[in-house]
Amino acid sequence: MDIVSAEEMREMDRQTIETFGLPGRLLMETAGRGAAAFFLEVFPQCAGKAVGIVAGRGNNGGDGFVMARCLAEAGAEITVFLLSKKSRLRGDAATNFRLLENMGLPIVEVPDGEALRQQTPLLAVQDIWIDAVLGTGLRSTVSPFFAEVIALINRSEKPVFSVDIPSGLHADTGMPCGACIHAAATATFAFAKIGHLLYPGANHTGRLNIVDIGIPDHIRRRIGPKQHLITQALAARGLVPRRPDAHKGRTGHLLVVAGAPGKTGAAAMATGAALRMGAGCVTAAVAAGIHTVLDSLVIEAMTLPLPDCGGILGPDALPALQKALSGKQCAALGPGLGTASETRKLLHRLLPEIPVPLVLDADALNCLAGHTDLLKTLKVPVVLTPHPGEMARLMDVSVDEIQQDRINAARRAAVSLSCHVVLKGACTVVAHPDGHVYLNRTGNAGMATGGMGDVLTGMVAGLITQGAAPDAAARTAVYLHGAAGDALSTHRGPYGYLATEVMDQLPLQLETLTTAAERHQWTCTRPTP
Repeated sequence: MDIVSAEEMREMDRQTIETFGLPGRLLMETAGRGAAAFFLEVFPQCAGKAVGIVAGRGNNGGDGFVMARCLAEAGAEITVFLLSKKSRLRGDAATNFRLLENMGLPIVEVPDGEALRQQTPLLAVQDIWIDAVLGTGLRSTVSPFFAEVIALINRSEKPVFSVDIPSGLHADTGMPCGACIHAAATATFAFAKIGHLLYPGANHTGRLNIVDIGIPDHIRRRIGPKQHLITQALAARGLVPRRPDAHKGRTGHLLVVAGAPGKTGAAAMATGAALRMGAGCVTAAVAAGIHTVLDSLVIEAMTLPLPDCGGILGPDALPALQKALSGKQCAALGPGLGTASETRKLLHRLLPEIPVPLVLDADALNCLAGHTDLLKTLKVPVVLTPHPGEMARLMDVSVDEIQQDRINAARRAAVSLSCHVVLKGACTVVAHPDGHVYLNRTGNAGMATGGMGDVLTGMVAGLITQGAAPDAAARTAVYLHGAAGDALSTHRGPYGYLATEVMDQLPLQLETLTTAAERHQWTCTRPTP
């Protein structure tokens, strides 16, 4: 499913009107009627309720005017609060405003703060608010007057229904522009916007409904949105069909290089998750000093002790790792590995020598901070799986800069480093070197606990090991990782479950996704080794 930026949506609207020939007024009428239908679904008992529509003078307000007509016909007691002088209305919004006047609906002009305060008694008796003030074009801090309106509505503690996007929300980042409506539900038009799905925008948006307003598909294809939602059907495409006569030699062999003193659990979880995803064989290579500990934690995997220096890996391990890479289909590096100077030296020498697709996480990423040019020289596909702190170190920016615009942060990293990037967090972002970005909506706050990232690393690597393309493996693993957490949240409680329990959920989630894949009749082939 496509997700659009504000500019992409503006251009689709423009081409639909100017080149395809659908009048703007028709688009507004369709949008307003669709929003009204969703409003009645959310508030089915609105007949006789006082519904206040707070409208700006742009197209967002025009959509609200159409809603006013529809909801008045449904029996709601509508009052329109126009945050402007009506003489300033233009175009389709002005046309729809005149229809309201012809119907005799109550309209109150509230062009400034003083007028707003004079209307306090009328504002106080509204049962439901419809927010049609600011649309997706907002790029700067909300003006003091609009901020006052937004604060008044939020303080009222009455349910709010937003038109297209909660007023004050940045459509491309999901960040409030100073002040922002907290909506119970939002009707958006044609496509979801980025800001609806990223946090904190998702919290401001509430329940989201996409209203089809008639944008022709050939215009969507021409614009080519580069943001997408990871749906179940899309995630299913990353699975590799397994033949009835499959054996472990056909389902791949993964090398995991991970662990350091006190962090062998990270190596064990990455290893176990790869096996849970169906990898045929996994070898976990660790420093000899912690090998015995790891050997007691993993049963199904093989382990490989490497020459070490005080329990950590250094350049002396390079020959053994080069040999271990023979016959492998994928390598995963980083979970719990540590960032000692000797370990950094090893990674910088090892990476150019790796002949198979790579998954780099945690300390492997930290060891690359300041040396990202090394990634550009690699001849194999690379998946990076940073959390915001690791991403900030990798790109030499602050964590706030990453979190303020997660989509573009992930996209810039993927394009500039020629890697697939999984920026973890609430609504994980998967970005690819071609500039396309995928958002994931599975997962929950109960997953904010240690080890979850190690499990995800093993999942991505496990899929690649079986023959999945790295980009598809990243999307599918992220979706399944969140789905497993959601299943635990539903059956075990909102938090308190462990990363290993998420890992143990994976076969059940794979079964669900396999059924979805069969339903969508996917095909995938992998050369037999």
